[in-house]
Amino acid sequence: MNLQHNVMNPDALEQHQIIVSEKLYSDAISIILANAQRELLIFDQDLSHGDFTSLEKYTLLREFLSKNITSQLTIILQDTTYFQEKCPRLYQLLVTYGHKMHICLTNDTVKHAKDCFILADGLHYIKRIHIDQARFKYALNDPASVKLLHSRFSELKEAIQDVVSVKTLGL
Repeated sequence: MNLQHNVMNPDALEQHQIIVSEKLYSDAISIILANAQRELLIFDQDLSHGDFTSLEKYTLLREFLSKNITSQLTIILQDTTYFQEKCPRLYQLLVTYGHKMHICLTNDTVKHAKDCFILADGLHYIKRIHIDQARFKYALNDPASVKLLHSRFSELKEAIQDVVSVKTLGL
C-alpha cells in the first residue's frame, strides 16, 4: 500500500473498523496528522509504535506546526525515554516550536492505561486499542467519538507529573 496514496486518499483504509497491522497503523497516523489544522492531542506510552522516528512523521508534524500560527501540539507520554533517546527529529521540533508544542509525562496513577490515541481539531481520531497489539480504529470527521476521547485526554492532563523541557537552566 502506497503511503502517499493513503495520505491523499483516506478511504484507502476503512474508517470506523478495527484494523490490524503495524504498517496500516502508521499509515493511519499519517492520515490524521496530514488532516490536522490547528490542534493535535497525542496520548501514547512512549511513541515507540507508529513510526514516530521517521522523516515522514517529522515532516507532517513540522508542517502542522508551521502552517498555522495558532496550531498547538500536546503529547502526553507514560515514559519519555524513547522520545529522548530515539526521536531526535521530534526533539528538534520541540526546540524550534516549544511555544506551541508540549510533551508531558504522566504520574503513576495512569500507568495502567494501555491504549493510545491521537485527536485532531476535535474532528479526527485514531485509537490503538492496546499498545501490545496492532489493533486500531480511526476516522475523519467524527466529532462524537473525538469528544469522548477528548474527555479522556483532559483526565490524563490532570495526571501530568512533569514536562519535557529543552531549556537549560543556569546562572
